[in-house]
Amino acid sequence: MPPIRFLVVTTILVSLVHYYIGSRLLGHGAWPSSMVWLGSSALVISAVLQPIAFLARGLDHQPLRDAISWVAMTVMGLFSSLLVFTVLRDVLLLILAGLNVLVDLPIEFPRVETQSALVAVSAAFFISIIGFLNARSLARVVHVKVPLRDLPERLQGFRIVQISDIHVGPTIKQDYLSRIVAQVNALEADLVAITGDLVDGRVHELSVHTRPLATLTARHGSFFVTGNHEYYAGALAWISELERLGIRVLLNEHITLSHDGATLVLAGVTDFSAGRFFEAHRSDPHAAIAGAPIDVPKILLAHQPRSAQAAQAAGFDLQLSGHTHGGQFWPWQYFVPLQQPYVAGLHRLQDLWIYVSRGTGYWGPPNRFGSPSEITCLTLVATND
Repeated sequence: MPPIRFLVVTTILVSLVHYYIGSRLLGHGAWPSSMVWLGSSALVISAVLQPIAFLARGLDHQPLRDAISWVAMTVMGLFSSLLVFTVLRDVLLLILAGLNVLVDLPIEFPRVETQSALVAVSAAFFISIIGFLNARSLARVVHVKVPLRDLPERLQGFRIVQISDIHVGPTIKQDYLSRIVAQVNALEADLVAITGDLVDGRVHELSVHTRPLATLTARHGSFFVTGNHEYYAGALAWISELERLGIRVLLNEHITLSHDGATLVLAGVTDFSAGRFFEAHRSDPHAAIAGAPIDVPKILLAHQPRSAQAAQAAGFDLQLSGHTHGGQFWPWQYFVPLQQPYVAGLHRLQDLWIYVSRGTGYWGPPNRFGSPSEITCLTLVATND
């Protein structure tokens, strides 16, 4: 769809949804006229901001572009929650109306409509405020033990620190990333894994803000695999930039690590959707493991959890992924399974363990409610299972 047509269609749809919210929350109940005017004005501003944020991407003045994105993305999060609670309120009112027909409930419906509208607005603001504070705070460290069968004794306790889905861009800058890097370095990892969606913008716009990655420290170094957002932002240029910063990018390939005399294979695949951008980047776990030693632990970095089926067939023992953000904020975690087999945490597919990070930053709305961001410290432990 051409950009102009897309913008027009999006604007119409966004306006209609805002009208629905306003008519349902403000059109019923004994609201003071001042509240109706204030709420209607806020909804009009919100509806206008969404297409403006899209147009702002073409602005050359980056501070103005970032300022517009900050406001628009924050409002988008609030609008998203308002929509959810408006729909839930309508479902509740519909149920009560149906029960009233059957049972003749002793309910004053005008009062219920007014109070439920107030609850919906209050809940949306609560989620947005708490979610904003969570999103802008440093991601917590999550410790996870991963049991691997026949793990060599010298790899017992091997530590991988995973960061994912930081989305350096309009609202996440150098200072935010610097705090993440400092926390990662404090964990003294054996290796650092960055599982994609690092950036939301071009190299010439964001290279100054990704500089802290050059200070990442780990015994065996730092490794990166592409996510879908790298391809939106110019993946080839970012691959070169990350290599310049001292981060090894794994493109359907593996390396063999020697750790205290034991051997471990670390592989990485391009994003699941990469083939739509470059045929040579089509994601291929089998190619990534080709030629690797047989009887050693094999770990795969793959941005999207849905690479797991091919990873299991290729013979990997552990896959580290991100992409889902754990839904990022309520209630979107319940919709992730429509696209991905796993939402967050540690899962098992036959002999393959899959760990899905909730992400270390956020995308779009600065909102983390019910799906906290994380810096993951994964420790390998032996098991006979």
